[in-house]
Amino acid sequence: MPKTERKTNRAPQGAGGICKRSDGRWQGSCTIGTNPGTGKPMKKYVYASTEKECVKKLKALQSAIENGTFIEPNRMTVGRWMDIWATEYLLGVKPNTAYEYRAHIKNHITPALGAVKLQKLNPHQVQAFYNDLQRTNGLSPKTIKNLHGVLHKALKQALLLGYVRLNPADNVTLPRIEKTEVQTLPDDALPQFLQAIEGHPFASVYFVTLFTGLRKGEVLGLTWDCINFERGTVLINKQLQLDRGTRKGYALMSTKNDKPRRITPARTVMQRLWQERVRQTECGLKAGELWSNPQGMVFTNEFGRHLSPDTVYKHFKSIVTSIGYPDIPFHGLRHTYAVNALQAGDNVKVVQGNLGHHTAAFTLDVYGHVTDKMQQDSAERMERLIQTVAK
Repeated sequence: MPKTERKTNRAPQGAGGICKRSDGRWQGSCTIGTNPGTGKPMKKYVYASTEKECVKKLKALQSAIENGTFIEPNRMTVGRWMDIWATEYLLGVKPNTAYEYRAHIKNHITPALGAVKLQKLNPHQVQAFYNDLQRTNGLSPKTIKNLHGVLHKALKQALLLGYVRLNPADNVTLPRIEKTEVQTLPDDALPQFLQAIEGHPFASVYFVTLFTGLRKGEVLGLTWDCINFERGTVLINKQLQLDRGTRKGYALMSTKNDKPRRITPARTVMQRLWQERVRQTECGLKAGELWSNPQGMVFTNEFGRHLSPDTVYKHFKSIVTSIGYPDIPFHGLRHTYAVNALQAGDNVKVVQGNLGHHTAAFTLDVYGHVTDKMQQDSAERMERLIQTVAK
């Protein structure tokens, strides 16, 4: 007797058929896989008003299955996915960063794109969204770039999970960010500034910032265990920031790029820190039981509490206004340090490390106008050398 083929309940992936329904429509069915729980085939259906159209849809579906590009459609919207992403995939992100991400989602992404089906979102819609943010809402190119980062990260995760075939935020054009020259205190203003802060309660904060290039949060977040007077070094491993995530006020957090760095300030800076320690000891004796500085903060008020960044900033603005430079931001002290260090001939890698930049290229990009002057100075030195050896 001829052998008969053994029947199996497992239909090959991509197999399907066409039939006409009682409502007059044509239905195409296709096997998209096997249910891991029951072992039964899972089917996907397509519908059309004509047999020809139904065959076309079914062939396209079968082709996608064979190519491995098929993704089971679902009802998930962009808004729903953004909520899931913000809840489940930001656990390792800094609290303040997560807060900013959620704010972008709540204020901009969800209102504009939330109702769109996740799988239907396309690059044109994303591009139109960014264009509208700039034209109608007046958002700056920098803000739109940050917002794009949030949307792109969320869609990248959706792509990894198989919810979308492509990341629609990949092929968009972001508005150009105009590069602005950094604001610094001119050389002739430095003596005026130092004279203006003399005797001020926050004088040491401003002095240390000006001659180390620390960020405001970093200088206000210094603790005594990070100051090594014997070696003359300062470890930068945290910053004082407003905890927007938990809304519990200010707290010590990791640095901007999560990488601690050790700097070697000028001797006068270390002497200034020592004077601050002496002053703090005197304040502790006067305050008695009211003194409380459990974290060992370097810069405190008369009772050991950390300084308010807002208060430090307001006093700074008052000082620079009094000497005729009202537009200089607090961050201008950091820029002033960097410019002076580069002009003094410090190696760019050293300046980069002190500032905590990712790369020397970034440092050179930020302070390009300084490097132009350095190149001119280098050319003049070479010219002097040529004139000397050519005689």
